[in-house]
Amino acid sequence: MANRLELVFLWHMHQPDYRAPENGEFALPWTYLHAMKDYTDMAAHLERHPAVHAVVNFVPVLLDQIEDYANQIARRELRDPLLRLLAHPTPEHLGKDEKRAAIHACFRTNHTRTVAPFPYYQRLHALQEIATAQGDAALDYLSGAYFADLVTWYHLAWTGETERRRNPLLTELMSRGEGYRLSDRLSLLQIIGAMLGELVPRYRALAARGQIELSATPQAHPLAPLLLSFDAAREAWPTVELPAAPAYPGGRQRLDAHLARATASHTVRFDAPPAGMWPAEGAVSGPVLARFAAAGIGWAASSEAVLANTLGHDRYIRERDLYHPWRDASGVTMYFRDDRLSDLIGFEYAKWHGQDATRHFIGELEGIMARAPDGDPPLVCVMLDGENAWEYYPYNGYHFFEDLYTALAAHPSIVTTTLAGAAAARAPCISELPPLVAGSWVYGTLSTWIGDPDKNHAWDLLCSAKQNYDLVLASGRLTAQEMARAETLLTSCESSDWFWWLGDYNPAEAVANFEALFRRNLRALYQALKLTPPTQLDYALSRGGGSVEAGGTMRRAREV
Repeated sequence: MANRLELVFLWHMHQPDYRAPENGEFALPWTYLHAMKDYTDMAAHLERHPAVHAVVNFVPVLLDQIEDYANQIARRELRDPLLRLLAHPTPEHLGKDEKRAAIHACFRTNHTRTVAPFPYYQRLHALQEIATAQGDAALDYLSGAYFADLVTWYHLAWTGETERRRNPLLTELMSRGEGYRLSDRLSLLQIIGAMLGELVPRYRALAARGQIELSATPQAHPLAPLLLSFDAAREAWPTVELPAAPAYPGGRQRLDAHLARATASHTVRFDAPPAGMWPAEGAVSGPVLARFAAAGIGWAASSEAVLANTLGHDRYIRERDLYHPWRDASGVTMYFRDDRLSDLIGFEYAKWHGQDATRHFIGELEGIMARAPDGDPPLVCVMLDGENAWEYYPYNGYHFFEDLYTALAAHPSIVTTTLAGAAAARAPCISELPPLVAGSWVYGTLSTWIGDPDKNHAWDLLCSAKQNYDLVLASGRLTAQEMARAETLLTSCESSDWFWWLGDYNPAEAVANFEALFRRNLRALYQALKLTPPTQLDYALSRGGGSVEAGGTMRRAREV
């Protein structure tokens, strides 16, 4: 039995770029909503518990958007429809289309945790159900005061629990319940702007005092193994149908560009380059790790399913193989998440009392420690989204984290640490990893981003756009500024999120939102290259969506 266990939490913060390429208008509000609810809460939980260490992973394109929101609120130049509604001086003058959009947006949330706990918000929901059941004519009966209260409650419900406890104005507004004036709504908008503006400094301060390690992901969250080779998908799924295009043109240079931009932006924001990275979707391959090594990245992480595929399931022994780092042939140190413990936090513990969940989680860790040999303290990696699970917890997970972090800080044998710290401490005895089998945190394969006809079609459209990009770049007919604009659009088009949502097994509304924004980005890329966009981009890529499927810890059913 080992007399010590090291525990690493990696909280991955990511939202794709929701800005429309034509005008910078935010098509979906999830970046700032998660910032004011989840990113603020996650920082506050760590600030309250200075003995708890963790890794916090930020995707650069998320931070770009958070800073964009903070700036537009400060200047009162709002490019998000919900924020404009919050600051609307005369909501009584809203038209029917605006009213329909407001009702749709302000009830697009987890009803059980976000609407039902607040009687005034629940009453607004009941009124809209009566009105919408009567058709468009009934919308006229919903007054400007109704919409002022609705948009105020939507934003109040999306504030983090820690913010409600420390900001008296939020408490006062929630207690009042109704009759919100323009001055109230503008005050709430100012609070939101302050939350967003304080986020990077708060995490930078946590890192400066040594409590957290800040890591990154390549710039726009690209699916790195597929940028380098579509054949990577066949390493874990030999029969997968691939796109018609043989490969993504110039994928190695594009991955290097994402890495370089991520390292540069991370250094500017946090005063140092990242020591390690969580690859987008935990998706790795041998060639990807070689590019990481060339970029100076010391560690990366993925799923235990990838480790099992790499070692061979017939030889993989969880207790022996999972709880220590490995070194790839490239020299990058690899860590693999405990899928079961990560999924317990991501999905199961939301249904438990916080103290019961904490006791169970620590009991699981003590069991791992008891089964470990003397002199070989296990290193347990729990890695999941730092944003999407908490809306399923009571009070946004506040009591769960209070119980969990308090118990961990007091435990005599469990020590929380960071991945850079673990790598340094264990450097002399890190095992050599066999040739890596490409895969991701989802099932250990790349099937979530390739293989489905809609996903393959999207890859073919992107490959064609990239070929045109290369031709125009070589021609020299664009100015440096014009090429920079085209490169920014190409970077956005390479995000993994567009491919995640495509397929008839995902929720129809989410599929429609994401594939439309993908096509808009591709169309804008052609226009930036001074080319006529192909007519294919005028038609939806998807055959339609299905029911919500959880699919893993890094919960993506947030938009429905």
